[in-house]
Amino acid sequence: MTTVIAFIFMFGLLVFVHELGHLIFAKRAGMLAREFAIGMGPKIFAFTKNDTLYTIRLLPIGGYVRVAGEDPEIIDLKPGHHIGLEFNDEGKVNKIIVNNKSKHPNARVIEVEKADLDHELIIEGYEVEEEERLRFEVDRRALFVMDEKETLIAPYDRQFASKSPGKRAMQLFAGPMMNFLLAILIFIIIGVVQGVPVEEARVSEIVENGPAAEAGFQPNDEVIQVDDKSISTWGEFTSIVRDNPGEELTMTVLRGEETIELTVVPKEVPFEGQEGSYGQIGVLQASEKTFWGSFKYGAVKTYETTSMILTNLAMLVTGQLGLDMLSGPVGIYDATDQVVQTGFMNFLMWTAILSINLGVVNLVPLPALDGGRLLFVGIEVLRGKPMEPEKEGIFHFVGFALLMLLMIIVTWNDIQRLFL
Repeated sequence: MTTVIAFIFMFGLLVFVHELGHLIFAKRAGMLAREFAIGMGPKIFAFTKNDTLYTIRLLPIGGYVRVAGEDPEIIDLKPGHHIGLEFNDEGKVNKIIVNNKSKHPNARVIEVEKADLDHELIIEGYEVEEEERLRFEVDRRALFVMDEKETLIAPYDRQFASKSPGKRAMQLFAGPMMNFLLAILIFIIIGVVQGVPVEEARVSEIVENGPAAEAGFQPNDEVIQVDDKSISTWGEFTSIVRDNPGEELTMTVLRGEETIELTVVPKEVPFEGQEGSYGQIGVLQASEKTFWGSFKYGAVKTYETTSMILTNLAMLVTGQLGLDMLSGPVGIYDATDQVVQTGFMNFLMWTAILSINLGVVNLVPLPALDGGRLLFVGIEVLRGKPMEPEKEGIFHFVGFALLMLLMIIVTWNDIQRLFL
């Protein structure tokens, strides 16, 4: 049960923060955000506030912010349609009843001749069996009523396409950006709570019965030389240890005011899933609690993790890594279960890593992802005009279908790893 709660919290947090970025910048740009959704599939909870429907949906496989104009608008009034109109105190149309007009006895029924709900905000037509052409002004906040469900119209200036390329790009980029900011915040919290790793090769804990313990290492020892090589950072120290499994190493250690020499043989640890091994002596890096150091730690860890994910992504594209290395919801849940057993701080670290991963993946220029849509904004800037909506729609539809296929393959791989 602990893992289930942790997974739901983590998933909800990552998706919420990502979609919140899209929502905030959509509203800042004056776009109508029709829906803010966590999850996919059937709604299990919903409420409306400030023109936006907020929903939690059944399937934990993502989320979305639906902005007016990103998809074809909800209802297209064409000549010949019979609709009902209701009016506000200013005489403007404030409700457009598409069907079930008998449930609205006060509505004025007309046959549509012309309707422009994007720019002019007018409806022209005739009352049934009348020949006089009538023209009605439509309120900017008029509602479509279909199957007794009310939906706000979206004048063009509230639609995604009406905004400048810069505002659209920022609205698309804001989701991944929020994931990076969340990771920085989590790493800062970790740094404040448990301290920031020091740069020098100073150890804090010695693993019992490990090579370092047998060699005589003590907490707060600082390694300043290995064989004939001077050491100034933890990275230099661990690199030598990892590259010399089973080899005897002479280490010069600073212990208080005293300098001593210790001889240690790194334990050989086999690489998982491949040939070869690396060295390990059983020490933990020292850390210190500094407020400003925690901020630096948050930024540096986010940068390092992003670089690592980008490297792995490049290896995946070039074929150096196979699809079996990818994990979907099932694999992430299993990994979360293992991380939860190791403590809350490791769970926070795992959450930060997944947040960065979500941000990076969404910036990949693939159809249906934020990166793919940013690509079209960039193409528009270069061409001086937007791509035809039909072509862009086909591109994203095909891409979404391929992504769903990839999700099925990755999920099947996860199940095989777990149960077969």
